[in-house]
Amino acid sequence: MPKIAVKNLYKIFGKRPHEVLARVRNGLGKQDALKQTAHTVGLDDVSLDIEPGETFVVMGLSGSGKSTLIRCLNRLIEPTAGEILVDGEDIVQLRRREMQNLRREKMGMVFQHFALLPHRNVIDNVSYGLKLQRIERSERYERARHWIDVVGLKGYEKARPRALSGGMQQRVGLARALATDPEILLMDEAFSALDPLIRREMQDELIRLQRELNKTIVFITHDLDEALRLGDRVAILKAGRVVQIGTPEEILTDPADEYVEAFVRNVDRSRVLTARLAMEEALTVSIDTTPTMLLPAISEDGWQTAYVSGSEDLYLGIVGIEAVREGARRGDVDLRKLLSESAPTVGQNSPLADVFSVAAASPVPIAVLDKKGVLKGVLTHRALLATLSGREDDVAVPQIQPAIIAADAAG
Repeated sequence: MPKIAVKNLYKIFGKRPHEVLARVRNGLGKQDALKQTAHTVGLDDVSLDIEPGETFVVMGLSGSGKSTLIRCLNRLIEPTAGEILVDGEDIVQLRRREMQNLRREKMGMVFQHFALLPHRNVIDNVSYGLKLQRIERSERYERARHWIDVVGLKGYEKARPRALSGGMQQRVGLARALATDPEILLMDEAFSALDPLIRREMQDELIRLQRELNKTIVFITHDLDEALRLGDRVAILKAGRVVQIGTPEEILTDPADEYVEAFVRNVDRSRVLTARLAMEEALTVSIDTTPTMLLPAISEDGWQTAYVSGSEDLYLGIVGIEAVREGARRGDVDLRKLLSESAPTVGQNSPLADVFSVAAASPVPIAVLDKKGVLKGVLTHRALLATLSGREDDVAVPQIQPAIIAADAAG
């Protein structure tokens, strides 16, 4: 079940939204609705699913509906029509008190302009949500101090917001949102008011915290680089409608239309695309394969190198064709004596920008591994250049079958 499921959501601003709704459903667009009815279409039939633990980024130009959407998710703005399911429950149907409880217990929000209470110090700002939950003072201060420490503001507990920099104030806002331990974190243009260097720091901080906390995050931004850096998936809005939803790689390599293509035109592909996208098939064998068994395959099929796996398919290293020939001549019973550690490795989610120096120094294709250390494919110079140039169709997506030679021999 998705953590949040939005179904056919509409928001129309004006005096007679439900009258205009029927016309919008019949195809009346945002501009025509404004001209003909003096109503503004904020959201137009938006449907999307957000998975538990996902960082889901919503982006678009000013007026695209992204901030309207996030405010509908916690009903700071009331939808005109549609459903918003949180853990399967339609929160549009909740009464005011029920919605307040949901916000306090399940949702935290970080605003663009910090929204700190200027007359309260840092610890009182961070603990404010806990005070609304009627948590005892000693406990809420203890929890507040923990999150102040987590976001790097230890020692500033007694400081007032006006004494803090913009980045520090945003850290206070983030700590306040996290202090109530919400399952869902809503972030509306949370870093857009910050200077570029501080903004980058806050992005790094959010990535670090998400690795540890695994919250469901809905992040609103107008900055594509920020969206592609932070998002597990990205939704792009235009005139209140969803144009495309996909992973950063999908958005970058397969834009849905000219609008999305214009967004991604100047993006640094090397910072977004990963080794997984560019990797190719490799000859993989088990460590127990004998050189005599391997020699025909490595010779006849033109391979220069075989990539060797051990127990549980964990990657061990490589063997070259000359070493295989020598091992076969000696009658070696397996590949252990021939194993070389000369092939470098990268994680399958490594940005290609981090792979350049490794590729330049390696005479053989780079081994691409998953988090467990299992070989998923290899990255050649040709594949790296083809992917970065936008010709991913030239690169074969591998279907690796580890230890296939050993399996055939055993069978």
